[in-house]
Amino acid sequence: MSRRKKKHDDSHIDEAWLLPYADILTLLLALFIVLFSISSVDAQKLQELSKVFNGIFASGNGVLNYTKPAPQDSTKTNEGMKDQVTAPDTKVNNEELKKLQDQDKEELKELQARVNAYIKEKKLEGKFATSLTDEGLLLTIRDNVLFGSGRADIRHKDVNTAKELSNLLVMDPPRNIMISGHTDNVPIHNANFQSNWELSVMRAMNFMKLILENKSLDPKFFSIKGYGEFKPIASNGTAEGRAKNRRVEVLIMPRVNLSKQ
Repeated sequence: MSRRKKKHDDSHIDEAWLLPYADILTLLLALFIVLFSISSVDAQKLQELSKVFNGIFASGNGVLNYTKPAPQDSTKTNEGMKDQVTAPDTKVNNEELKKLQDQDKEELKELQARVNAYIKEKKLEGKFATSLTDEGLLLTIRDNVLFGSGRADIRHKDVNTAKELSNLLVMDPPRNIMISGHTDNVPIHNANFQSNWELSVMRAMNFMKLILENKSLDPKFFSIKGYGEFKPIASNGTAEGRAKNRRVEVLIMPRVNLSKQ
């Protein structure tokens, strides 16, 4: 009797392994279906797939129990992006900026007219010149108006000219002003200067110091540069060209910086 019972127990096969096996097959089938559905690359499908798997791993639900997320309204999304691109504030700011730029140019033109009138009154044509550029109003002064050959100190007879010019630089509100020195390419080597670079810097410095004796000007708006022979405006192959290259430039800058727009 006991032997027969034992034989019956041995013949019984445990089928509990079929349950996890069925789950694995279900998951594989679901995976192949999903992969087939996204066989053509679609950004929206990829996003939805990502949400599906995130939901599965976060909630612990099976693939077949997961509910597909509601699709987003692409029309509303596009409209929102369009509103950001064409925001009213951006349009207003651009219009205001354009208005400020135009006003700034007109002010520089008026200042140029005053400087040109001064040049004509003092009969300085050929020695002073103005030009309106994107960088601002540029006043060019030939070196023989202010300096002796190879020297950086302003001649006594030209001090009044520089001081009168300083009155034209008084503006409300003030503008940034850059003063730069330039030379020709003839080497210089004397007791005061070892190079044209040094000479150009000191000429710009001395001219600025004289300009700033005008107490109506604020020094914090002034700066200098020395370019030496490296920014010629004419050929150094002739005496006339070298004379043009020896100069001091006064750049009166725009209040609205156009280069950053």
